[in-house]
Parts: sequence; C-alpha cells; structure tokens
Amino acid sequence: MDEEKVETILENLYKKLTIIKIEGMYGLVPLIPGIFELYFAGGNDTEENLKKAGIIFHKFLNKVYEGEKATRDQPMFLPKLPLGAKKTLIKIDETIDMATQSSILPYELVEELIDQNDYFAKVPCQCRMVGEYAGDPCTLAPSDVGCLAAGDPARTLVKHNMGEEMTKEEAIDYLKRASEAGLIHNGGRLSGPSATLSICNCCPCHCPSVKAERNYRVRGVNPSNFEPVINNELCNKCEICMRKCPVHVIFHKWPSEADSSDEAMVIKTEHCLGCGVCAVNCPEEAIKMVRVRDFVPPESSPLQKELGLG
Repeated sequence: MDEEKVETILENLYKKLTIIKIEGMYGLVPLIPGIFELYFAGGNDTEENLKKAGIIFHKFLNKVYEGEKATRDQPMFLPKLPLGAKKTLIKIDETIDMATQSSILPYELVEELIDQNDYFAKVPCQCRMVGEYAGDPCTLAPSDVGCLAAGDPARTLVKHNMGEEMTKEEAIDYLKRASEAGLIHNGGRLSGPSATLSICNCCPCHCPSVKAERNYRVRGVNPSNFEPVINNELCNKCEICMRKCPVHVIFHKWPSEADSSDEAMVIKTEHCLGCGVCAVNCPEEAIKMVRVRDFVPPESSPLQKELGLG
C-alpha cells in the first residue's frame, strides 16, 4: 500500500477521532478512556455508524467494563461536593478550635472549578449517549447533562468541536441541574491543579464506576472525605434522599414503637460515596456533610507524570 493511501486512511480515522494526530504524527489511544470518549463526543461519523457503535459500546460497558471496574484496586473517580456545600451542607464542629480542623481543600468542592476559572465548556455524557443509541436512556438526565471542563481543557474541547462553550452563569446552572437530577460530580482521583479543571456528572445506571459500587458493593469510586448525617428532628421522612441516593444506601426505618419515636431515615455509611446528592436535595436541610477522614489523593496520575504534565 503506498504512502498516500495510508495517509488518507489515517486522516479519515483521525477525523472520526478513533486515533489522534499530534504535530503531523498519528497515534493510538486506549479504548477507555480514549477512543470511546473522543469518538462519541466528537460525533464526526454518520448517525448510522454512531448508533451501531453506541449499541456495541453499551453492551461492552454493561457486560465487560462494569465488571472490570469492580475488580480494580484503585478507583478512577473522587466525588466533589455540590455547589454551596461550603456554606450550607458541611457541618462544622463548633466545639473544636477552627485552627485544629482540617481545611476544605479545592479538590473536595465542585465550586472550586467555578471559582478558579473563567472559561467553561460542556461535553455530552458518552455513557448515557450510548444508552440512548441502544434504546436504554437514563431516567435521571439526558446525555446533554454530561461533563464540564474549565480553563485550557475547555478551550481545547471547543476548538475541536467536542465541547460547547458556556458562560460562568450557565456553568453554575448546569451543575445545579446535574445535582438536582441526582448525578454525582465525579472528579479525577487527583489533588493537583488538574483537579479543578474537569468533572463528570455521573448517573448510577450508566456510569460503570458508580454501578460497580451500587451493584457489587466494591469501590468503583473513591469515597470523599465526607459522610452525610441526618438530623431526625428536622427530617420529615419524605424519602427524597432515599430516592436520590445514587448507590442505594439510604433506607426508611419504619417505627415499631407506639409513638413512632424510632422512625428514621438510616444511612449505611460503609457503602456511602459521600457525594452530597442527598444533602443538596433535602427540602428540610436536615442532612449535613461531616468530615470523617483526611484522604489526600496524588497530585497527578501516572500518565500525567509520564508526559511531564505533573
């Protein structure tokens, strides 16, 4: 095969974003994360081919990748608490000197992504997108409520027609829509500068990482440093938290006492991800997020270090 024909084939693959091109050189990327995200976020193939690929990937995510996630020793994601958490959702222990309490760090809050940046772009959720192609749409949110990028990564996505530019106000509304739908703001399991540049808004029905926790009770997602605590004096037992919980760890304990004094909403914290979805959706503000650990993730991933980016 002559060089010109090979280059034509490679250029067509690059246009479909199934391979990458850097400074005139073509290269391969992993299937996930990699080809999967680039291909569907780019949407540069025919609708017929996108649907065919979507059906194949949907089966793959459900039958193969979900199980692979369930056996990983190190989760990929770390949840960030929803907007407003610092002011209204996090409970501060007033009996302890503030100087001795652990500070709330940037990688723990989704609002840091907003506060530290001035350029934003949204990207459709590829996991929910393939579900839609396969006739299995998410019941919580459409694929349009997907990932959010900021800063240089957002500019790159927009430049390559993979993301849609947003104002700061639009990005805030986007995050609120995601948390109200019951989606987890999953960031990378990192604490360095890249921790405030992108998140995935993940659902429990199509995200393999969240499904691993919900279906297998293994850590597909690294739990945050916070856990929800319910104030039963404020709680009206409406069960919104139970219905919203992405990993089904909140239950309604019905009363056995005559005066119903033992009725309560109960959280199985051993399987809680500490995502804050229950707290941000509580109409009575009866749920607060309490720091229970001080896990600090690495500043950068092995791939970032290999590329000299961290």
